[in-house]
Amino acid sequence: MNRITQCLHGKGTISGMMHQRKNGGNGSRGEYLAYAADYRPVIFWNLTNRCNLNCIHCYNRSGPGNGTPNELTTEEASAVIDDLATMGVPLILFTGGEPLLREDIWILADHARRRGIMTALSTNGTLITPDVAEEIKATGIGYAGISLDGATAETHNRFRGTPDAFERAIAAFAHCREAGVRCGVRVTLTTENYAELPALIDLAEENGASRFCLYWLVPSGRGIDTYKQLQLSGDEVNNALTLLYTRAKETDPKKMEFLTVDSPQDAIHLLAAMKRDNADDITEAEELVASLKGGCSAGTRVANIDQEGNVYPCQFAQADELRIGSVRDQPFSRIWDTADHPILSIFRQASPPLTGHCGNCRYIALCGGGCRVRALRLEGDIHAEDPFCFLNGDDRSLHSSDM
Repeated sequence: MNRITQCLHGKGTISGMMHQRKNGGNGSRGEYLAYAADYRPVIFWNLTNRCNLNCIHCYNRSGPGNGTPNELTTEEASAVIDDLATMGVPLILFTGGEPLLREDIWILADHARRRGIMTALSTNGTLITPDVAEEIKATGIGYAGISLDGATAETHNRFRGTPDAFERAIAAFAHCREAGVRCGVRVTLTTENYAELPALIDLAEENGASRFCLYWLVPSGRGIDTYKQLQLSGDEVNNALTLLYTRAKETDPKKMEFLTVDSPQDAIHLLAAMKRDNADDITEAEELVASLKGGCSAGTRVANIDQEGNVYPCQFAQADELRIGSVRDQPFSRIWDTADHPILSIFRQASPPLTGHCGNCRYIALCGGGCRVRALRLEGDIHAEDPFCFLNGDDRSLHSSDM
């Protein structure tokens, strides 16, 4: 996760992050969770793979009729929450599929609240009515990330495979505001919506989003089928990052924050831009990024539990070869704290033995080698270079002049 706003606005913000890293992170404020040195992970929990939509880029092939009879029961899920609370997990992000299709979501959210775990919701927004927004508030869910993949109904609905997804998602923002639920925009940027990025940011501001979170496409689920068609070029990635940086500088951080996900190398672009601007915080920002390997949290600061209780390093790593274990076989805490686990060890290596461009890149200490899931899926080797890296092309300008 590349937190553009938090690195840009205020020395106190970065100092707070670094203090968080150096002092363990217990009892952390929400905005510092990603910087905790003690790896009690944020849990991305796919409560169900049922969904009322059929998105072309879904990372786990969720959709109508895709539910499995083997989902964790309420009792099993509650026991997982008890274990997560005991080990000090700070945040559970309920996702899917569409998590609001899980009939016991309010029971689980309330149980997490009573056990002292913060919760958030990742949703397509189409099922958030005024009553649902009130339930979100009442059960203590502190944030709802609502997907918007287009600034126009035509684009968004094409992605989502239904004619009214855009209208209902926009309505969800209004319902959340009225209920006092903090919400933000989640957008996966592709060739289909790249031109709408400025308008998407405007739309997020107009709808009171407190966060603009940009995801890059990962070859996972249906994203594998559409990856070559939808993935952006290096120039488009750089242009998008430049726009986010510019808008983050111009936007009051108390109004809306900007961040990107799924590409640790984004931090290289951020640091280069800060250096060009002679930012006061550049030294601390470099130290912070280096301490986080650019923000990749898989297997360290984040983990994934799927609807059947399988555990993975992150939500995009849902593949048999990256399965860590199952909460039906042993508690998550025991799985997570296995020091010599063969899969977790790959993601936790301080200096992974990478090949290709990543193997000899001067920025390896800052980004940690990008996304290992992309390397595995596209190159067939988890230690290969990240093929999405914008530093991997012929234009090596960031190498030669910006840092």
